[in-house]
Amino acid sequence: MKRLEGDFDYIVVGAGTAGCIVANRLSANSANRVLILEAGGNDNWIWFHIPVGYLFAIGNPRSDWMFKTEPEAGLNGRSLAYPRGKVIGGSSAINAMISMRGQAADYDHWRQLGLTGWGWNDVLPAFRRLEDHFLGDSEYHGTGGGWRIEAPRLSWAVLDAVGEAAEEMGIRKIPDFNTGDNEGVGYFHVNQKRGRRWSSARGFLKPVLNRPNLRLEKDVLVDRLIVENGRAVGVRFMQGGEMVEARAKGEVILCAGAIGSIQVLHRSGIGPADWLAPLGIETVLDRQGVGRNLQDHLQQRAIYKVEGIRTLNETYYSLVRRGLMGLDYAFRRRGPLTMAPSQLGIFTRSDPHRERANIQFHVQPLSLDKFGDPLHRFPAITVSACNLQPTSRGTVRVRSAQADQAPSIAPNYLSTVEDRQVAADAIRTTRRLMQQPALAPYHPSEFLPGPSVGDDDASLAKAAGDIGTTIFHPVGTAKMGKTSDPTAVVDERLRFLGLAGLRVIDASVMPTITSGNTNTPTAMIADKGAAMILEDAR
Repeated sequence: MKRLEGDFDYIVVGAGTAGCIVANRLSANSANRVLILEAGGNDNWIWFHIPVGYLFAIGNPRSDWMFKTEPEAGLNGRSLAYPRGKVIGGSSAINAMISMRGQAADYDHWRQLGLTGWGWNDVLPAFRRLEDHFLGDSEYHGTGGGWRIEAPRLSWAVLDAVGEAAEEMGIRKIPDFNTGDNEGVGYFHVNQKRGRRWSSARGFLKPVLNRPNLRLEKDVLVDRLIVENGRAVGVRFMQGGEMVEARAKGEVILCAGAIGSIQVLHRSGIGPADWLAPLGIETVLDRQGVGRNLQDHLQQRAIYKVEGIRTLNETYYSLVRRGLMGLDYAFRRRGPLTMAPSQLGIFTRSDPHRERANIQFHVQPLSLDKFGDPLHRFPAITVSACNLQPTSRGTVRVRSAQADQAPSIAPNYLSTVEDRQVAADAIRTTRRLMQQPALAPYHPSEFLPGPSVGDDDASLAKAAGDIGTTIFHPVGTAKMGKTSDPTAVVDERLRFLGLAGLRVIDASVMPTITSGNTNTPTAMIADKGAAMILEDAR
């Protein structure tokens, strides 16, 4: 066993959204020696930086772990691709770039679960501290942080028309989704800087790699934790074909995400003993919650053909227009190459009895069968509605003790009566939106799920299973909770329950999913978690 040279206080596993921030914060004190380990490589590929590059990065083994879900009963037996970033910056290097905190009620609910310090008023300072926001310093936003947030650098008449249709339905126009109540319609703010993607690596890791007390090791696959006398004291990882060991005097911090952190824990013998024993993995700590409570946002991807208004579909197939797009980006850093996967957002209620917005629309001026496929050859838009507060719960678990084997991911979509009802109501809401007067001049016609699908609950729930797909927001698999909760994995200070010297700081610790895109909440968790480590060390 080779020993990695160096004396480390902290080992951070994963240089993704959370890990880059944690390493930045911990190494700001020159007395802390920090090692950060990343399975991927450098973000030195052009498509990590041109925003529309997600089309090429998702589904590419250079940048994506290429996971797939188990066949899902709620999706009528379909299995979905489950992208996760495999590069410094993690999923923030390939994601939608949408800056979205969720709702104040999400975090107040965490506080009501007994998680002190996680209410909206507690997390708002961390959100502000992270930001360098184009709106400037205010009650809700900050400037000077590493997380650059800007307005989108293009607009589409067809999206403006959808926004007008939403207003005709009684949904208010909103200039900023991130003040605690995101109910409304507007354009998403994005993690970009002057038309280039702004990942966690660009904002928090690369600017501080010159610190002598911070060491980044890339292309390493963490196999397991080293546990001695009830304490995590280091990690073992594969690098260059050999097993290497690194040890930490202070803490080991798992930041590998809702999938990756669970894989490391399970291979270390930490998790449900009845899952691990059949795989020949000796149980170090029987913690039933490790790998349970998986939550994700499932969207119903409705597609509507339109007439008499431009979409990206026909632009894509025109050599002249594609050339102009390239020139616009090269000289002005504007135009379709700066597009996030979704530009217009609508947050509303699937039925009037809901206390708060529970569905989110991602509206795109394009259509395709799935990511990685070519755009359709007819003008069309995609109007995807997702359930923000799903009640279905799934699992993540390793298939073997081998570090290079993909895990079993079973989100268990649409497994509850409530989720199937929300999915049906979301498709109804989509149809109502597309029938508003503002869109009448463009003659929208339903391509998916299709006019043959009836309006009854059973037909719509089945259609949701046919067209439903993930928006890549897995959370909750190592949830925060009280020590009295047998399914809790970490406490409110993100310390692992039953094992000293170990914290989990990533999306896996969310007890319930936030009401919107999950990358920004993960960054907030990282900022707060690092502050807790430094406080506890004092």
